[in-house]
Amino acid sequence: MTMEPHDFWQEILPPGPDAPLHHDGFYTATLADGRRLRLPIRPLPDGRHGLASLIVNQASFAVLDALAADLAARLAEFEPDVVVGLPTLGLTLAAEVARQLGHSRYVPLGTSRKFWYEETLSVPLSSVTTPDQVKRLYMDPRMLPLLVNRRVALIDDVISSGRSIRAGLSLLETLGVRPVVIGTAMLQSDRWRDPAGAEGWNARVRGCFITPLLEKDTQGRWS
Repeated sequence: MTMEPHDFWQEILPPGPDAPLHHDGFYTATLADGRRLRLPIRPLPDGRHGLASLIVNQASFAVLDALAADLAARLAEFEPDVVVGLPTLGLTLAAEVARQLGHSRYVPLGTSRKFWYEETLSVPLSSVTTPDQVKRLYMDPRMLPLLVNRRVALIDDVISSGRSIRAGLSLLETLGVRPVVIGTAMLQSDRWRDPAGAEGWNARVRGCFITPLLEKDTQGRWS
């Protein structure tokens, strides 16, 4: 079976019989209720490994709604008062999760420095998809009152290396804020985990689904 590049992330498939999770061109992720989502496989620079990819702002509204509803249900038990979203793609998901939780707004972090921003309310930021671009992650100082003594959920679209989440946690820590939960649509392999648990945030992570680090066999098939 083949799929066109623009076909990915457009349809949530119903639960079905057991089938191979990965094919030559895509990986099938499964939500908690058994529904499925096909994701393209992106080869890594070493040529042997690959990762399933999710670009939330290219997804259909139906897929975005399904992921946001799934994640909101997972976060609800933590009773967050406010949702904080990480740029760039995490903002799309965070806004919808906040709506699903019944919130009237959310707090977006950003990488564009407005003239009224304070450099002290920023930290360096890079991600697995843009490793050569080191930007800064900013908090609009006008948003600070929304976080004081509140139960905060920090959301990104994908957690892969963990660099983006660590930057968000670092920024919130400078404000004296420790999120009660960290949410994401996809946990992309387990490379983000701190094996020693010294950082203390791994146990607070909730995701809609997990995808593995894939490897090509001798015949060029992903497994």
